[in-house]
Amino acid sequence: MSRIRLLILSVLAAGLLALPGISQSPPPRARATPRLVPVAETKLLMEGMAHPNFQGVEKILKNEEVEKDSWTFARGQALLMAETGNLLMMRPPNNSGQDNWMKNSMELRDSATELAKVIATKDRQQSRAALITLSNSCNNCHQKFRVATAIKPFDETEEKKP
Repeated sequence: MSRIRLLILSVLAAGLLALPGISQSPPPRARATPRLVPVAETKLLMEGMAHPNFQGVEKILKNEEVEKDSWTFARGQALLMAETGNLLMMRPPNNSGQDNWMKNSMELRDSATELAKVIATKDRQQSRAALITLSNSCNNCHQKFRVATAIKPFDETEEKKP
């Protein structure tokens, strides 16, 4: 009789283990794959993020003496310009200009990242030079894509206006 009980208990235990949710881990959930979706227009990214942050860094670096907190702020602005390069990569044109678009977007990201690194050293002259390098990458892209905007860092004519 004890063999029969043992057999019955074994069958019951196996049956219970086979029921969903009992002693089994739940099936893995399917992970949603995030999709990067552009939201803002390219022009808005330029006018709302890239250019104002460029102007902010430029304004800080125009001063002969840069305050301690201003260096931190300028570095943040440079990194926002670098992130703008990443955002631009999400919106390539639907034509043969895609390769140039990606190249120029990466150049923006890389030169703005380099600007942030130089700003972190708190060397005003080197930071100004890095900002000029960044403006050149902006202007190269604008020329390739026929954008009528020229970025002119430390433009003397603007400083002399009343």
